[in-house]
Amino acid sequence: MPSTGTSSAAAPSGGASAGGAPSGGAPSAGGAPSGGAPSAGGAPSGGAPSAGGGESGSDRVARRDDAVRAAVEHGLLGPEAPIIALLDVPGIKASVAELRAAFDAVTAPGTPVLHAFAVKATPLVPVLRLLHEHGIGAEVASPGELAVARAAGVPPSETVLDSPAKTIAELREALALGIAVNADNPQELDRIDGLVGDLPDGPNGGPAGSPQHPRSPRSPIGIRVNPQVGGGSIEALSTATATSKFGVALRDEGAREWIVQAYADRPWLTRLHAHTGSQGIPLSLMARGIAETYALAEEINRRVGRQQIDTLDIGGGLPVNFGSDVTTPTYAQYARLLAEAVPGLFDGRYGLVTEFGRSLLAKHGTVVARVEYTKSAGGRPVAVTHAGVQIATRTVYAPGSWPLRIAVYDALGHPKAGPDVVQDIAGPACFAGDLLAEGRALPLLEQGDYAAALDTGAYYFAHHYAYNSLARPGVYGFASVEGGNRDGGRSTDVRFAVVREPQGVEEIVAESGGARPTALTAL
Repeated sequence: MPSTGTSSAAAPSGGASAGGAPSGGAPSAGGAPSGGAPSAGGAPSGGAPSAGGGESGSDRVARRDDAVRAAVEHGLLGPEAPIIALLDVPGIKASVAELRAAFDAVTAPGTPVLHAFAVKATPLVPVLRLLHEHGIGAEVASPGELAVARAAGVPPSETVLDSPAKTIAELREALALGIAVNADNPQELDRIDGLVGDLPDGPNGGPAGSPQHPRSPRSPIGIRVNPQVGGGSIEALSTATATSKFGVALRDEGAREWIVQAYADRPWLTRLHAHTGSQGIPLSLMARGIAETYALAEEINRRVGRQQIDTLDIGGGLPVNFGSDVTTPTYAQYARLLAEAVPGLFDGRYGLVTEFGRSLLAKHGTVVARVEYTKSAGGRPVAVTHAGVQIATRTVYAPGSWPLRIAVYDALGHPKAGPDVVQDIAGPACFAGDLLAEGRALPLLEQGDYAAALDTGAYYFAHHYAYNSLARPGVYGFASVEGGNRDGGRSTDVRFAVVREPQGVEEIVAESGGARPTALTAL
């Protein structure tokens, strides 16, 4: 592949190192940092600092540009590898640091705080290992997510199990391991009662978990409530509406009394959990949901006559700005708002659990796809790429709620300049609606160029949709390393690590029952 810049181009490392952490010794390629990639809709692609502190959007843009160019030079991206996903490792680390600093700034010293990453956002073992090594736990909602978290080395003490459909086997495993559990409904709590009741009676004849019993469940256990404070702009992601499927509906008739009695009857219930929603939820509504949950915890502790609830799980859901490279809202803004709206939350009487997902990873992921063909339809240019519904399912089926910015790169991986032309960016799937962007004003894409879907580090390339049996793209983590060159100037090396290998057609056949071709003909 042609090389740009002053550093040598070489193949990436063979994969993650032991335990799933990205390998530190990958060869590199690169050159001088280029300018910001163009963004969709005329939004600036960089240069603005993130509100509330932290690294600037221009830092991310420069790293992204270096990584795209280096991926082309390495041969990770090209005619034989027309789509890849990139993860900005320094960016992820910066987001983790910003999250922890934001809550440290408002929380009383010594308060136990667990930031548990919502695994559903990016269920990749090396990602979870990276987060774990920087102090982040895991929030899981299925046996698969729990297995991924355990493979990444996240200990049970830093794992939280949330799901509206936990089986008895899932609950039994979690309780045996000491994983925190948030019961979603009365029937699930009945199941937990049965499992806790399997403990032997105490010396005074009291049931397991009672004040007379010396043993309690190893797992911290709580109840998830729905504060029913309303929804945001995306109904499917609003989890505190009047009819949300999650948690015990707090305002339904008799629900509040049932919850208080449930705690009074079970001294081992020590947590309370709520999650107002995700993308499209205003911060004020999130704060209101947490305020309602805090007030309920205070009421329960007052009515049972002791500090029984010792930890509040306030969920996650911080929205992401998909309109530009600026990070807004920030963790610092959110933490300050909570401190103002619910001052007792941070005074040290309650431990805290958070469950952020999208906000930690979204802006640090990019899907880059080669333009295979260009054409014109109805007078509008159309660029046919290898990224569509298989990686951007939400965007393709609900473009109004999930628009993605597109950056344009030339065949060598350089940001492409030129006058904006209204055009469609199409995917490879065989239906007309498979569009990453429709009627978007961008520098004109040509055959062999690259279209990059930005802010796709969460809920995109790790959630493959196998339409047309399209293969999952390879995922590569990257980091830029500044260094000198022979001319005395500065250069940027880019190091890659394989997070997930590209899927081969053999794997597709195997997943499609390839080992049993005559299974039905034999009936």
